[in-house]
Formats: sequence, structure tokens, C-alpha cells
Amino acid sequence: MAASVAGPEIERLIQLLARLPGLGPRSARRAALHLIKKREALMTPLTSALQVAIEKIQVCKTCGNIDTQNPCTVCTDPRRDPSIIVVVADVADLWALERANATNGRYHVLGATLSPLDGVGPQDLTIDQLVARAHAAEVSEIILALNATVDGQTTAHYITDLLSEANVRVTRLAHGVPVGGELDYLDEGTLSAAMRQRTLF
Repeated sequence: MAASVAGPEIERLIQLLARLPGLGPRSARRAALHLIKKREALMTPLTSALQVAIEKIQVCKTCGNIDTQNPCTVCTDPRRDPSIIVVVADVADLWALERANATNGRYHVLGATLSPLDGVGPQDLTIDQLVARAHAAEVSEIILALNATVDGQTTAHYITDLLSEANVRVTRLAHGVPVGGELDYLDEGTLSAAMRQRTLF
């Protein structure tokens, strides 16, 4: 077993950094060392930003996004189209769609996808709130922007069944050949989906 080369406080910092996605033990050591070397320029402002985040960040009561205001910035933006609700599994998916500037609609974050093997059932998601929002007079379309995994598609089918009585159009993201994709490198499932969902040229 390797001997410790730093005090317990530094080792604790490294252990906490190693819990972040994309950082293993070696990357966490490098990050910790960089923070320590740049204490005034990085560590002090980071500490302050983390404290503000702890105190101010909250979950939007309308859509499930995280923000420093409630309802969130997206829900209160008057330029957003209130007739469209884009359903995502996680806040990271919402942020990805926003980075791509893919929609001008509002969002609904489920919190996860249905996964019986992991013990995630309908009661663990915000599906009831989504159904209630779908019945609002101004809503005309629900876009299911869920991952093309078994759990994502199971969740999409479950939600579609629940929305059958709402006066909304339920759509989902297209599946198939990505922009810049070469057929030879795609898996069989992607190719099959692309062939089934072909469109006019």
C-alpha cells in the first residue's frame, strides 16, 4: 500500500475530487495540486462559489430544473413557447438541449427513467406533474426527449399511454444516422431505426 504523501486535509480534498464524474484518483491529485498552487486565484473563489450554490440553488417547482430562482429562468422567460413541453430525464439533458439551442419550448425534468432493475418506478419520477401540465389549455405538444435506451423507451411508452386522454400531440426525437455519421461505423439498431424512420429527400 502506498504511503500518504500529504496531510489528511489534502488527502480528503483529493478523495472528494475523485468522486466527481470524469475524475479518477490521478486526475483528482492533479486537480487538487493545481487548486493548492493557485489558492488565491482559484481555491478561494471556488470555495465562495460553492457556498453560494449551497445556499441559493433550488429545484424549480414547475419543471424540475435547478436554478437560483423558483420558478426557474426558463419557466419565467416570456419568449418561451408555452404550448410545447420538452420532457427530459435529467437536468444535464435540459442543459444539452439549451446548448444546442434546439427548442424554444418549456421543459419537464423527470428526475430519471423507469428502471425496474434499479428500483425506479413511476412514483419516483415527476410523471404525475407532467400529466397535470399536459392538461393545461395552452399546451399542444409534448416532446419526449429521452435517451434511446431500453429504460428511456420504456419511459416514453409509459408516458404516452398516460397522455392518451390529454388533448396534446406526443412526439419524440428522431432516431437514426447522426450528422456526419458513416454507415459502416453505426450499430445495427441505429441503422434499423434510421431505415424505419426515413423521410422524403
